[in-house]
Amino acid sequence: MSKTKRSIWVFGDYRNYFQNRVTLQLLSRARELAGKIDAEVCGVVFGHWTEEWVDDALSQNPTFCGVAGEYIAHGADKVYLTDDPRLASYSVETYTHLMARLAGREKPEIILIGATTFGREFAPRVAKRLGTGLTADCIGLDINEEGLLVQTAPSFGGNLVAEIVTPERRPQMATVRPGIFQEISHDYDRRGEVLCVPMPEGIPADRIRLLSSEKCPPREGKLEDAKVVVCGGRGMGTKKKFAKLFELAELLGGEVGATRPVVYADWTERDALVGQAGKQVKPQILFSFGISGAIQHTAACTGAKFTIAVNKNPNATMMKLADVAVVADAGQLCSALIQELKRRIRRS
Repeated sequence: MSKTKRSIWVFGDYRNYFQNRVTLQLLSRARELAGKIDAEVCGVVFGHWTEEWVDDALSQNPTFCGVAGEYIAHGADKVYLTDDPRLASYSVETYTHLMARLAGREKPEIILIGATTFGREFAPRVAKRLGTGLTADCIGLDINEEGLLVQTAPSFGGNLVAEIVTPERRPQMATVRPGIFQEISHDYDRRGEVLCVPMPEGIPADRIRLLSSEKCPPREGKLEDAKVVVCGGRGMGTKKKFAKLFELAELLGGEVGATRPVVYADWTERDALVGQAGKQVKPQILFSFGISGAIQHTAACTGAKFTIAVNKNPNATMMKLADVAVVADAGQLCSALIQELKRRIRRS
């Protein structure tokens, strides 16, 4: 493979691999983008080697076991791997140093990083070191006629969606929210190249030292993976009425989402936020109760297959975007649906 071949890099955040799939989602989109500019897809992994999370089925291909093999199986052509005990715990300073050093040497065309808590802290530091720009919290990526990465992101508080390009500086960098792209299926027969990059000497000592850590228990269901999502806004009227959405979601086997004003009003937890600063959802069915349809919310649920909106205002944006729009009081209709579902369950 030519050393001058352009490359698209995806930073591999595998700390919570089974729940956090953003790296695999980015590898999938990187494959599509690479086809448009004749580039290779590269994963970049820093850490201390562990096989605790590796599926036993990977033993079918022992050459590429572990995290590097998993990324190759999901679309990477090459993986840069730095494995060292000093990298067992994530450190933004050390990781920034390693990424900037490696990218400065290899000159990737594009670097993509998940917009996780770590990624939002890590990516701007890397961009600064490399003297390039960064588009944060992207909801879309494409290649234009000039071969530039078009980075789509909400702007001005979510009131507009901007398309941003980096015409001069390299690499072109973006962080992307989890749930935007669909990961490709694991291919056990796929082959790639693993390049072991040694830990360089003279890395500055971290100014922050990790004393201890523990994993939070996983939620029973994930909002961004739910096939049915019941979203509520201020139109539900009160916190008590909003709570009815949880009962409806349970009957439908779904999860509850919320708009920013509802979260700020403490009607539900922050983790339920669907929008620019929250979760992206792609359910088979999306129920929208009492939501006007601000762009920071609608941009996060455009992947829904079928949308049912309920609002007193027939001209609300969400009503116009819905497949079925019901002009009614959101709280009253929610209660009626619950009663009807319970009646049908009793009869079945």
